[in-house]
Amino acid sequence: MEIIIQKYGGTSMADANCIRNVAMKVIKERRRGKAVIVVVSAQAGITDMLNKKAKEISGNPSKRELDMMLATGEQVSISLLAMAINEMGEKAISYIAQQVGIITDENHTNARIKNINSKKIMNELEKGKIVILPGFQGITKDNEITALGRGGSDTSAIAIGVALNANEVEIYTDVLGVYSADPRIVKNARKIDFISYDEMLEMAGAGAKVLHYRSVELAAKNNIKIHLRSSFDKSIGTIVKEEEALMENAEIRGVAHNIEKAKISIGNIEDKSNNLTYIFNEIANAKINVDIITQNHVGNNKICVSYIVDEEDYESALKISENLKKKFKGSYVKGNKDIAKISVIGIGMKSNYGVAAKVFSILANEDIDIDMVSTSSINISCIIKKVDFVKAISAIHFNLLDEYREC
Repeated sequence: MEIIIQKYGGTSMADANCIRNVAMKVIKERRRGKAVIVVVSAQAGITDMLNKKAKEISGNPSKRELDMMLATGEQVSISLLAMAINEMGEKAISYIAQQVGIITDENHTNARIKNINSKKIMNELEKGKIVILPGFQGITKDNEITALGRGGSDTSAIAIGVALNANEVEIYTDVLGVYSADPRIVKNARKIDFISYDEMLEMAGAGAKVLHYRSVELAAKNNIKIHLRSSFDKSIGTIVKEEEALMENAEIRGVAHNIEKAKISIGNIEDKSNNLTYIFNEIANAKINVDIITQNHVGNNKICVSYIVDEEDYESALKISENLKKKFKGSYVKGNKDIAKISVIGIGMKSNYGVAAKVFSILANEDIDIDMVSTSSINISCIIKKVDFVKAISAIHFNLLDEYREC
């Protein structure tokens, strides 16, 4: 029995017509003799609406209660899709996470999947039914409802693929695939047919929102292909898979951006070997992810430490940094939300010299100042002023990516 797993996002489930469109796609695969599992998100706008309702009641709502409420969005979607499929003459059944045993840790609003009990899912597939499951949610071993956080539905689909030994998971969204840049900003951005796990991880981590990095990470660990494609178009999208030799022909794969970042600096603290350990342990204990870190020596055995966080973690990180400044007798803490991160990505950079120099030259020619830099063998990331990000990615795409059309 060939198993196919399809995931549909909120825009694909936006209204009755969209749901019927999804149902027809699902039925088409079932009538080809495949066993079909469908993972769906809440309808477009529902999660935002529920979050807004929570904020109307509490400025700092309980994370447990927030998960209880947010889980209802996906529950509506799975039921509506099952109804649509049954109405069209095929057999479908929907289950919430608790019913099929999607087990997570206890980290409310940002839980991680630990295990999936595939027995019930397989039993229904063997009966010829299409199984509809919610993305974004799970339960703890104590039956507490959890939400997986941003990109959780993609992660749910890949995790189910792992549990059922699938070779590929189809992720349906409102775009045709992964592009060399955001096509809403860069008019000549082009769709990428194939991209490696490593490149997609860098693209997702750098701000490309078509796939969440957790889902790509899980797929890479288990060698599951991801086919990212549009719900509203029949064309082949982008295949995310293991790196191949032919991929190295392209020096630059894409340029991504993230304008939801913030920078924090703690100035003039003592230069001791364990200070950095303490600082970033405190930040990690608050479950805040840190991006780029720099340390500058400023004389008199003093250093300035700067780091980048997601904008949503800015206030918490700033408060922690104020306490750290006092502990280490620093002279100031500075915060800056007026920044953007731009990233140039491509596995071909591993074997090509001078890419960083080209990037810096392009930005300099546009009079764009670089505040911080981070590099790896396949990624060059720069922190710049937010006001400059459109000019920056457009210039880089024009001057670098247009040279390499093999991708």
